[in-house]
Amino acid sequence: MTATLALASVPAFAQHAGHIASPPNEKIDAAFDIVRTEVKSEGPDVVFRVQVRGKAGTIRPKPTGQFAGSAVYSYVWPTSLDSAGVGFESKQGILALAVTFHPDFDDAADGGANRHVWHPHWVVLVPDDACGKGSLKVKDIPAGTTPKVPATWPKVPLLIDSPTYPTTLATDTVEVRVPAPVIGATAGVKFDGVTSALKVNANLHAPLLCISNVFDVASGDLSLPGTIAR
Repeated sequence: MTATLALASVPAFAQHAGHIASPPNEKIDAAFDIVRTEVKSEGPDVVFRVQVRGKAGTIRPKPTGQFAGSAVYSYVWPTSLDSAGVGFESKQGILALAVTFHPDFDDAADGGANRHVWHPHWVVLVPDDACGKGSLKVKDIPAGTTPKVPATWPKVPLLIDSPTYPTTLATDTVEVRVPAPVIGATAGVKFDGVTSALKVNANLHAPLLCISNVFDVASGDLSLPGTIAR
């Protein structure tokens, strides 16, 4: 599949409370072939889950030995949440929760190491044709600017956050438990599911981190048909 992702209007017939069911696709690697995506309030947490046809997390990028040009693999939940909810300025783009693996660099908060484990991020996604026509990137922070960022921002020039939410990859499911106060009110909040690869710009300038390949989209069109359930 190409790297193209674009927001579409939400078709009325595609509304779901809490989950999105997706047909299996034998043409997609089983570890990234989404069959069910859900986001639900459970006790003190909002739980993000994605179920795939195969074993989650078994396919990882090959190390390159350097940051420039390296790859990131991800399980992503794009949402309709406002970016201000997790500590960025308001209305910066598509706020998404992502579980990522990248063997060539660390981007944990406060200089921590996370390159050897699947781990969560909040990212702000915006379109940029420099990544490919109709493609998205993690929003760059222009040099010389000091935007509002979360306390666990990893000090890279991107709108990205590195929280330490409990994250598990068990059999066919990826799960992240986000404390409910982080998100706040969830009534009417929409979501989708995506599996994708991203690539660090070999020249290390904006766009720094582009979506380079889309493996699967739960809705098929990034229309955010899911609604967070209680």
